[in-house]
Amino acid sequence: MTNVESEIAQSLIKSQVLIVDDQAINISLLQKILSNHYQLTTATSGEQALEICKTQSPDLILLDIEMAGINGIETCKRLKSTPETKDIPIIFITSFEQHEDLCWQVGGVDFISKPINQTTVFNRVKVHLTLKLQRDKLLDMVYLDSLTQVYNRRYFDSHLIKTELSAKREGGDYTIILIDIDFFKQFNDIYGHLKGDEALRDVAQAIMHTLLRPSDFVARYGGEEFAVILPFTDLKGGILVAENIRKNISALNISHSYNTSKQLTVSAGIATLRGIIEQENVLKSADEKLYMSKQTGRNKITY
Repeated sequence: MTNVESEIAQSLIKSQVLIVDDQAINISLLQKILSNHYQLTTATSGEQALEICKTQSPDLILLDIEMAGINGIETCKRLKSTPETKDIPIIFITSFEQHEDLCWQVGGVDFISKPINQTTVFNRVKVHLTLKLQRDKLLDMVYLDSLTQVYNRRYFDSHLIKTELSAKREGGDYTIILIDIDFFKQFNDIYGHLKGDEALRDVAQAIMHTLLRPSDFVARYGGEEFAVILPFTDLKGGILVAENIRKNISALNISHSYNTSKQLTVSAGIATLRGIIEQENVLKSADEKLYMSKQTGRNKITY
């Protein structure tokens, strides 16, 4: 088994599967088949499934068609029309075989007929989760920064567009935090580039560990700059996260003799979608706030 295959096998047990069905007995049966192998979440309506997918990112959805309210076909259409959820594989489960053509048309990846065969469900779920993990691994190779193992600028640009479209569509908010390591050029001059690379990795990990929600996002934005995107987050929430990031990086206690504090610190700028004026750019606003932090003492956040 190759390293990639081994990673995928280990990741399978952490996979998140969302079961959507308005019949408790069907949910119970699917849980019995899958609960010892994957992490399960359940929803009893299309509406509830859509709400769950706003804040979580399931790796696979098992979706019943005939439900009260928004049925499975309409739920799938809405998920496929949203950038954040369009790539989640959906397996339809139904007792009506005449729906099969429609399931493929709206974007389903597979179709399971009722009454459910346990072996069929288990194997099809495993196959589609494995395919998704393989795809995700390939995307990581394209979009991850090789040094810090967080996302790179290319992925940040596309993710920001998706986040803004989602916030405007939902009438919500999001926060961008731009973070710059203070006096990093001098750090490299004093301690060498190997130590500089080590510091970048440590800072990236500190930021990642500070972000608590699966939807929170960090990328290496430039040389010593990082960008954080917090969906569904207003200015108050953004300030709290930014301050925790600043404190956690200071707590690394990385020596930096050129810095006033004698340790490595960061400066940050914060902007929110709802906090900008018409025609203003959230990223540009965060960059301006970062500049203010660097010009007024560093080791601080400005918003």
